[in-house]
Amino acid sequence: MIIKKHPYDNTIKAAYFRHNIFYYKISANFYIILNDSSINSSHKLFYLSTILNYINLNGKITDAAAAAMPVDNGAFRYGYGLFETMLVQDGVIRLGQYHWERLFAGTVTLNFELPALMTPEYLEKEVLQTVKKNKLEKLCRVRLQLFAGGGGLYGRESNKPGFVIECFPLDEITLQLNENGLVAGIATGVAKTVDTLCNLKSCNALIHAMAAQQAMANKWNDAIICNSEVRMIESTVANIFWIKDYIVYTPPLKDGCVAGVMRRHVLETTTVKEKSLTIMELLQADEVFLTNAIKQVRWVSNINKSRYGNEQTRHIHNLLNSRQA
Repeated sequence: MIIKKHPYDNTIKAAYFRHNIFYYKISANFYIILNDSSINSSHKLFYLSTILNYINLNGKITDAAAAAMPVDNGAFRYGYGLFETMLVQDGVIRLGQYHWERLFAGTVTLNFELPALMTPEYLEKEVLQTVKKNKLEKLCRVRLQLFAGGGGLYGRESNKPGFVIECFPLDEITLQLNENGLVAGIATGVAKTVDTLCNLKSCNALIHAMAAQQAMANKWNDAIICNSEVRMIESTVANIFWIKDYIVYTPPLKDGCVAGVMRRHVLETTTVKEKSLTIMELLQADEVFLTNAIKQVRWVSNINKSRYGNEQTRHIHNLLNSRQA
């Protein structure tokens, strides 16, 4: 990555780009954060913040650079684990109850043996303590991952999970409906199998990773993933909804999509019909939008040669924001 000259060039130790934001490392725990649009113009500082880069590993908050995890953990070796991506705003986990219900239902499916103290209340306390340590209570994204223990597939510790909590700063613009519609495409060569694991938000995301590679190669903002029956079910990072003749639809869980918390919020907030989605129906829709817990609602303006409006999508976005708890 080429970094253009700006006032902090003499102190930059490292830099990386993630989620449309540049992070310039000044010291071990101090970063300058710039929105990429400001860099492309006059390098105007979008905001300045101290990021205390701490993570929580099994209840111990430590510097991310010093954290260590056994290489034989099940998530690393087999994708054996679960994760939740949560929006924390003003010190509150948005849609928290939905996250905990999904996570703990998943632990039953994966036959995890949870310690008695690993309750939703305990994990929520650990999440918020980690957010506070990083001074990101105002607005941030949290990734909470449960990972299987070591010892191989047949090891006695494999179904006793550990956890890790990470925090990432967010720009408030993330919560707004995107004014420029997303350009999406349909991933090819990969398909999701419908089975007992398909609705989980699991650590095994190879299909999504390969679809994301296709999106980057084609300069799409996201890629739509199908199941083995060639039904469109979700994108690489979100659930999918479409609108036809003012009726809102989304694929049913039985088609294999992740049981998204924002998907659930939409279904419980407005009238939605669950229906399998063919490629033809997708391309002939009036509107298409994507949902997840962080970006909430994202309007899709183009898929292949099809173009979509956003009048009803905008109304749904505003309705969800007014009722989110």
